[in-house]
Amino acid sequence: MKAVIPAAGMGTRFLPATKVQPKEMLLVKDRPCIQYVVEEALAAGSDEVVLINSRDKKSIEQHFAPSPALERSLRDKGKAAYADAVAHAGSLPVSYVYQDAPLGLGHAIHCAAEKTGDEPFYILLGDVIVPGNDILPRMLEVHREHGGASVIAVMPVPDDQVSRFGIIGGVDLGDGVWKVERLVEKPKLEDAPSNLSIFGRYLLTPRVMELLAQAKPSVGGEIQLTDSMDALLQEQEMYAVVVEPGQGLDTGTIETWLEANIVLALQDPQLGPRIKDFLAGL
Repeated sequence: MKAVIPAAGMGTRFLPATKVQPKEMLLVKDRPCIQYVVEEALAAGSDEVVLINSRDKKSIEQHFAPSPALERSLRDKGKAAYADAVAHAGSLPVSYVYQDAPLGLGHAIHCAAEKTGDEPFYILLGDVIVPGNDILPRMLEVHREHGGASVIAVMPVPDDQVSRFGIIGGVDLGDGVWKVERLVEKPKLEDAPSNLSIFGRYLLTPRVMELLAQAKPSVGGEIQLTDSMDALLQEQEMYAVVVEPGQGLDTGTIETWLEANIVLALQDPQLGPRIKDFLAGL
């Protein structure tokens, strides 16, 4: 199964830091955010990770390319752990396709249609980190239990954030699984069918690529993935797995990026005690 990670965006919220450095390459604890996402996809059994990139964001590709000279230099200096980390990043099975115009998430995903072919595929948004790598395996279980249906991850959000996300409506089947009946992109609170927001992880059937090929711009003048998922819902069943706050970390704003760094630092056996003492002393 392929995993698709859209990474062609401009990272506007992080300017001027992202004027040269892609948002996906910003450090989260000890590695770029995008590396966590690639590793998560591979941990879930993906045989290839397809990054939807911009041709201007070469540092992402350089990060995942082998660097034998750098590795050799580090080993010669007795810095084997750093050399191993560089070698690991350069060995991950990542390929690239390019989105040449900022036409929306749906358009970005469709750029990978030739890669995903006629099989179900994962989509992982590049600004969401799942430290436990436990969301995709649960989604795959539900996918298999329901005859290969599409499955998305959802998370409850406060009322004041409902209008920021795609929101689902449907039937609670218990055990953290919903049967999806509606998808609404960034609704007003009074129009939202629930407080369950789509949370950056999808397992979709290949039919969605055909629907994306026919999709027209909508919200924001962009081709929205949610619109084609809504069209898919008219033809096929779809399910949602509810994830708990803290199970995934959003790094899409400065505030949430800072929070993700603090959470992961506190969980680190070496960094945690020092960071905890530092925070306690503020």
